[in-house]
Amino acid sequence: MDLHARRADSFGAQARAYAEHRPDYPVAAIRWALEPLGSAERLDVLDLAAGTGKLTAGLVAEGHRVTAVEPNEQMLSELVRRVHDVRALPGHAEHIPVPDGTVDAVFVGTAFHWFDQSKALPEIARVLRPGGVLAAMWIEQDNSSAEWLAEFEQVSASSVESRRGDPTGVMTHPLFGPVEQKTFPHAYRRESPEALVAATNTYSRMLVIDDEERAAINEKMLAFLRERPETSNGPFDVPLRSEVFRMVRVSD
Repeated sequence: MDLHARRADSFGAQARAYAEHRPDYPVAAIRWALEPLGSAERLDVLDLAAGTGKLTAGLVAEGHRVTAVEPNEQMLSELVRRVHDVRALPGHAEHIPVPDGTVDAVFVGTAFHWFDQSKALPEIARVLRPGGVLAAMWIEQDNSSAEWLAEFEQVSASSVESRRGDPTGVMTHPLFGPVEQKTFPHAYRRESPEALVAATNTYSRMLVIDDEERAAINEKMLAFLRERPETSNGPFDVPLRSEVFRMVRVSD
């Protein structure tokens, strides 16, 4: 198995930690993604590569009928345990287990970079109704807004490249209109240095390295966070940004 595939498949063993420590998605970003669909209050929405349901929960809270599709059994089990009133199905972006033209929107939360876009985009178009929306969302640390966070990223670097790639790599496709993009500021609260280290350990660049390297990086991260005045005493906020890319399904 190559490194990309190992990283894509690395989350299941840490499903509970992922659900506990990863940030939620901003409601404003979800609502912006759905703007092309007008004022409908209750939509049929598919959360693709739903993981443990971080985005699924936000969609359910907005009142939509949600189907969550996730290939990893452990992640899907954690989603079902944490998020109610959702249909949860095993499946992949390249083979989505729902009928043609049955959803108004497909959301992808911090997972689109794992897809084979040449196969996934036609499959997403298949399940969308004409005029439906594809929304690819990412959450990243906003290092530009906090000096300590930019330094923390350097301290937490592993031997595996941390960047997932440019999110603007969402391909254009004749079944969709032009790509629109918007960035939403966001943040999440960490109760202690240990909590931020735990969150960092849920990223694939940390999951695929060996135990010795991970332990050494964890030690460096904790030492750094305990020394910084912004993070050493009690709860602190981690600045984030959510990048959203949306495309509208055109008629055949």
